[in-house]
Amino acid sequence: MVDVRKRRGELCVRLSKLSNLLSSTIDNCSFFNQPCLLCGSHAADAGLCTPCRADIVRLPDNTCRHCALPISSGDCCGRCLRRPPAFDALHVPYEFCYPMKALIHAFKYGKRLEIAGVLGQLLTETACEIPATIDIVIAVPLSKERLAERGFNQSVELAQALTAIMPERFQPDLCWRKSNTTPQAGLGVRQRRRNVKNAFCVETRLDGLSVAIVDDVVTSCSTLESVAVMLKKQGVKRVEAWALARTLPLNT
Repeated sequence: MVDVRKRRGELCVRLSKLSNLLSSTIDNCSFFNQPCLLCGSHAADAGLCTPCRADIVRLPDNTCRHCALPISSGDCCGRCLRRPPAFDALHVPYEFCYPMKALIHAFKYGKRLEIAGVLGQLLTETACEIPATIDIVIAVPLSKERLAERGFNQSVELAQALTAIMPERFQPDLCWRKSNTTPQAGLGVRQRRRNVKNAFCVETRLDGLSVAIVDDVVTSCSTLESVAVMLKKQGVKRVEAWALARTLPLNT
């Protein structure tokens, strides 16, 4: 227990240094010396003004440890108790609604790669809450076709921000997408599961290791489930997932 606390404390110190480094880098960048990304205010700090940053909706403190959906009590929802996912934990700080939704859409579909610094910082600000027991970090891969179309993988950009102080843990080529599947957006839950089933490949044995998967947005958990299944088949002991935002059901 002492060792775990020590490692967690060391990670928090490192992440604090990383946050300061990111802030300094962003503030010194000519783009981020321009107005707030959301409202245009000239009182922006690290790409966002204080009111817009406060408008970003955080998920409730009490969420299911597996799917990150809000729950009234305990640490796991009834659905995940009945059918636990292949990944062991999901850590998501924000709800996928305005203004986070606007930032992510501009980043991904508007090819605004410069927004990666802001989103990466928002993700690393919550990383101290995650146990420092991860051996390898990977990003949800894009197909070659999608990568060529978009020009970058948004999950890779977030993962690089998260591993900036421990780059040796980031292994972007460990997992790859075997086919150019239909975009998940617009598909129902069952369609999403079928769409990404067996879509990923991991060929390296990873016996006894703990692996973190980084993604931008989680909706049905189907993509994370598919990647986690492949990792577990290669001997991974524990799979955790880190994402920036979570879509909530309309009845939540």
